[in-house]
Amino acid sequence: MTTRVDPNSPIHWPGTITLFGTTIAALILVPTYAWYNDYSTAAWVSFVVLAILNGIAITAGYHRLWAHRTYEAHWSVRFVLMFFGTMAVQNSVLIWASGHRTHHRHVDDVEHDPYSAKRGFWFSHMGWMLRKYESGKEDLSNAPDLLKDPMVMFQHKHYTVLALGINFLFPALIGFLVGDLWGVMLLGGLLRLVWCHQTTFFINSLAHIWGRRPYTDENTARDNDILAIFTYGEGYHNYHHLFQYDYRNGIKWFHIDPTKWLIAGLSYVGLTKNLKRCDTFAIEKARIAMQFKRAEEKLNAHPTAMQAQMDAMKARLAQEYEHYSKALQEWAKLKEAWYQDTKNALKNGDTLAAYKAKFKAMEVEMRLQRKRLQALVSQVQKTGAMA
Repeated sequence: MTTRVDPNSPIHWPGTITLFGTTIAALILVPTYAWYNDYSTAAWVSFVVLAILNGIAITAGYHRLWAHRTYEAHWSVRFVLMFFGTMAVQNSVLIWASGHRTHHRHVDDVEHDPYSAKRGFWFSHMGWMLRKYESGKEDLSNAPDLLKDPMVMFQHKHYTVLALGINFLFPALIGFLVGDLWGVMLLGGLLRLVWCHQTTFFINSLAHIWGRRPYTDENTARDNDILAIFTYGEGYHNYHHLFQYDYRNGIKWFHIDPTKWLIAGLSYVGLTKNLKRCDTFAIEKARIAMQFKRAEEKLNAHPTAMQAQMDAMKARLAQEYEHYSKALQEWAKLKEAWYQDTKNALKNGDTLAAYKAKFKAMEVEMRLQRKRLQALVSQVQKTGAMA
């Protein structure tokens, strides 16, 4: 009987042929053609533009729209995202989103996570698609919303024909129009497909082993700015796994998250709406809790000869953490009270002015407490380095 982790599970031939076939073909045909012919500028432009469109369709469409429902989109936006997402050849929206929801529910569980990073880089990168593992068995019970979506179901029922047709006919049409049929077919068609596959797969593999974990260490997901460049913002994976219903992955102004910029930009012209953002209080609490946890671990690692000094520092650290946590809670209560007053139409100038003053004073106090806590954490880090 096949188990969920049985390495002798039957080969999944469609996935194996697609992934290895396109990669081998690209490695042979792309340089061979270049040896005898020059690729046109239009062919290279087709590679770049189509790669971006495919990548964005996966991140903004398959991932943040359909898998996590982090925002709503006009039918025209959904159509474009589905068109180029189909071109990326990563299965139908229904299968992709359902599997991804399972991944989040059972992240790192080698028995149930379809592409668990705990089973190694190769498995989480590509190996999970090459065999019919029980952990990857389709269970669409977690996608009732998608099963009721006519556009999603049409793509799912006709996926193979649509994927083949778009991948051959669309690059061919572009190549015909620019006068470089084979150049566009090889760069904008074949090489683009391999590139999109590998960059997307890095989120399941590399983003679980390379980077930092500022929000949680309960799973293997990492934040990585470099990876975010090639994955249109998906590299901020530690944040995403804790706050998966946020339409953003990169939450800071300097975070590279083109997918977030696109979704937000479309909202200004009415093409997207109901953009979900996780509460600032919850985000800040998670970040500070991780800093406190790491500082405590540093202190606990010191030899008993320094126990008195470490105990005193631990007490200060706990005190600062408690003060900051209380400040965050007060800020959250104030925010909720303001929302309630606004909801009840209590919008007189005095009430709003009073809240504004309270918010400003609270922000100043929180900023000071955060600096004290961070300074103490830095002191702990230096003490650990000297021990």
